[in-house]
Amino acid sequence: MRAVARRKEAPPACCSLAIDGGDQKRFVRMLKAAGNPLRFEVLKFLVTHPGCITGNIIDYLSLAQSTVSQHLKVLREAGWITGEIEGPATSYQLNPEAISWFRTVVKSIL
Repeated sequence: MRAVARRKEAPPACCSLAIDGGDQKRFVRMLKAAGNPLRFEVLKFLVTHPGCITGNIIDYLSLAQSTVSQHLKVLREAGWITGEIEGPATSYQLNPEAISWFRTVVKSIL
């Protein structure tokens, strides 16, 4: 006869994170995008260099243009950054709405 595994009771909750549905998907997508070390470096660079172009980021990270472009695409799709076309280049900056939303969610973890 097989022994039945008993479930342990969960410890009392210390915090909460009341998020689900679309907000949860957005939060997870932002975490995944920022969780890559190179993308995190891009975000750090954009904090101090808003409005820079891809070439500035390439020079800073010493990576191939295609690699930087792919990381920028992921950050843009996750909502972290926006890009504004200025002639032949795109100027990137952090997305203030997304940063504010992310802060609000993180602050609610209590």
